[in-house]
Amino acid sequence: MNLLEIEEASLRAWPALQQEFYDGWMLRFANGHTKRSNSVNSIHSSTKDLFEKIQYCEKRYQEKNLTPIFRITPFVSPGNLDHHLQERDYRKIDPTLVLTLKLNHLTIQQRSDTELQLMGIHEWFECFCNFQDENNRKQQTHKEILEAMPPRTSFASLFSSGEVVACGIGVYEGEYVGLFNFITNPCHRRKGFGKDILASILHHARGQGAMKAYLQVEEKNLSALNLYSKCGFEVAYSYWYRIKA
Repeated sequence: MNLLEIEEASLRAWPALQQEFYDGWMLRFANGHTKRSNSVNSIHSSTKDLFEKIQYCEKRYQEKNLTPIFRITPFVSPGNLDHHLQERDYRKIDPTLVLTLKLNHLTIQQRSDTELQLMGIHEWFECFCNFQDENNRKQQTHKEILEAMPPRTSFASLFSSGEVVACGIGVYEGEYVGLFNFITNPCHRRKGFGKDILASILHHARGQGAMKAYLQVEEKNLSALNLYSKCGFEVAYSYWYRIKA
């Protein structure tokens, strides 16, 4: 798989509410909701002085009352950016793995007693909020991010005995489907529904013409990593954040 293609697709799939390009760096802002949408992403070549660029980014985030955060991937430019941030007292947090799966290697099966249904964004988000503890401000920003997602996005919910037991999102671009916001109803956890909705969305995605799936999961989330590994996902690359002390 082309890893840079996956990286760029994932940035488009999970949008920020505002973006600013500065000498090959992408500054993303979304009222502080998720580091992914509120961080500097360096994915293209740089020409300006590095310290000048870091100071500029710090100023832009501080102007928005946000803590400066840099997302460090294998594609950063310059390659020593992480080292320089560490020297400026940026601490490393949230190591994350990007996992991929070729859908022609899909082995997990859908359970016959569950049904996947696609919903409108508002109906889906209501289900998600019922399962997730977010304050009103976070909910509003989260919803705005979802509304800014690409047109080919599936807001999916898994039903069992007429009740929503899990939900998740598939975002399509070319041959890829990105998987986001998977969550299980707290009343129905440890019953296998997390695996069931993953299987259902992957089979649906293959039916929509997707050939490859990707998702992101923190290294410390061992239960999720175990599930994804059993489903055939493999590690493609890793990233982490540097946050201003």
